[in-house]
Amino acid sequence: MTRRTLTALGVVVGLALAAGCGSTSNVGGGQPSAQSSAGFGSQICGDQASTKPGYPAPFAPVAGGVKSLSGAGSTFVAPMMSDWTKTYSQQSQVQVSYQSIGSGGGVAQVQAATVDFGASDTGMSAAEIAKAKGPVLQIPLLLGAVVPAYHLNGVGPGVKFTGDVLGKIYTGQIKTWNDPALVTLNPGVTLPSEPIAVVHRSDGSGTTGIWTDYLTKESPDWVQALGGTSRSVGKDVAWPTGIGGKGNEGVSGVVNQTEGALGYLELQYALAQNTTYGQVQNKAGKFIQPCVATVTKAVNGVAFPANLNTSLTDGTDPDAYPITGTTYALIYQGQTDSAKAAGLTNFFGWVLSSGQDLNASLNYAPLGPQLQQLSVAQLKKITVNGNPLVP
Repeated sequence: MTRRTLTALGVVVGLALAAGCGSTSNVGGGQPSAQSSAGFGSQICGDQASTKPGYPAPFAPVAGGVKSLSGAGSTFVAPMMSDWTKTYSQQSQVQVSYQSIGSGGGVAQVQAATVDFGASDTGMSAAEIAKAKGPVLQIPLLLGAVVPAYHLNGVGPGVKFTGDVLGKIYTGQIKTWNDPALVTLNPGVTLPSEPIAVVHRSDGSGTTGIWTDYLTKESPDWVQALGGTSRSVGKDVAWPTGIGGKGNEGVSGVVNQTEGALGYLELQYALAQNTTYGQVQNKAGKFIQPCVATVTKAVNGVAFPANLNTSLTDGTDPDAYPITGTTYALIYQGQTDSAKAAGLTNFFGWVLSSGQDLNASLNYAPLGPQLQQLSVAQLKKITVNGNPLVP
């Protein structure tokens, strides 16, 4: 399949998914199909849609806010951003436009100050912030899972993977579905002899950052093939093998249309597009189904640094799904336009309180109480000409 074909496919899939998604472009929408728990064994996952933390508003609305905001970045968060912006608009008459262009694009647009906020699933590095026009706040908004998604005729959900096996697949060392390493992990499952068509992102991607962070922790072969840990993790890596799709939308499209394909997707995209996905072994040696309950457990025991930018993969909780991440809102701390600052503060204050009640309906986990409070504290650091906007 040529790069031109893949790019066109990503555009077609993006347009199809964008239908009905309000002010957020190119996102995976719609209600998740009931990809049943068959194949996942005994799990703690159930109906998570009613998970609503009920956080109170963290501060009174700031008067004088603008009536429109613009943002861009992560495709990982795009389905949720679509729901947030639509609901917030209905309640506040403030229009928030969000372009789903990938985390790398979101960082670039924040650096250039061409949007009011960015979104990335990996926090900005010190080098990236140095290229921005001032200090950037990084505010976690939700928790989500990156899943190994595949297309195998006759094989249902729940195929088991380890980080080591996934790393060897993504380096090209494991080439077929009936490789002994996969067969051993999946007794009772008839895996075909066909080749594995590896699919990865072609754009700068926070989803890739989460995926490669996990592979770097769990697969020495992956690290060696990429040339060390400084090269084996990030929004862009030198893929040893595979074909690329743009955005979660593009990867979903390639996987769904390619027999034998294996790619990685944010969970909501897999569910919304009825893409079959598997379970992954965590630090406790358990194979974990991705869902709100297991993603929530990924932050248990995490010590967040002052800027909240940290890895959430390979959590220590024995029931944590191991390929978990967050999306960071990227906002300049020092604002000069008081109306714009008020609009940003009000919108994200709502996202971090009432908005969290919407997360589970789209298979994202709301922030737990500790992380929610830390995120609110970051938001309160916004200043206008050096003066705090909210107490």
